[in-house]
Amino acid sequence: MDRKIGILGFAGSLRQGSYNCALLRAALELVPEDASLGIFELEGIPPFNQDLEGSPPEKVKEFKRKIRAVDALLIATPEYNFSVPGVLKNAIDWASRPHGDNSFEGKPVAIMSASIGMLGGARAQYHLRQSFVFLNMHPINKPEVLVTFAPQKFDSEGRLLDEQARKLIAELLEALVAWARILKAEATR
Repeated sequence: MDRKIGILGFAGSLRQGSYNCALLRAALELVPEDASLGIFELEGIPPFNQDLEGSPPEKVKEFKRKIRAVDALLIATPEYNFSVPGVLKNAIDWASRPHGDNSFEGKPVAIMSASIGMLGGARAQYHLRQSFVFLNMHPINKPEVLVTFAPQKFDSEGRLLDEQARKLIAELLEALVAWARILKAEATR
């Protein structure tokens, strides 16, 4: 078998009790044997400033290095005001700039989200997919992981209890690993 597929996960939330950070912790428990998952915390990435994009802060450099070092990405996003949270958009802007230095170029990516509402972050996921087009990323389309009514799906320690959601996360990770292997094989042709 080929070497393990390296995945980098990050959440678009800085909240201590974030359901989306909890989704990433669940993914750590469910990652396939032929893959590894590391988590990057977006805390500390400053607001994007185009004047600084040629010499970004160290936290941004670290983020870009980690993105480039892996085979695939896993993003967990809350939904704020029918869209992507500013924390996540800001990190994406930094990691894709300056022009010609897009660390997301060609990366396979999977998205999952949790929300207190009945749509589970669907609109944020769709907006992220729009950004992926410009960033030349390759998203997984199915399964969709949309954890609705999140307060009822996690225990007091943030452990995901919902078995259907855990099953979908496992399937999403399997699909991401398979997709990463396909894209790697095509790149070596």
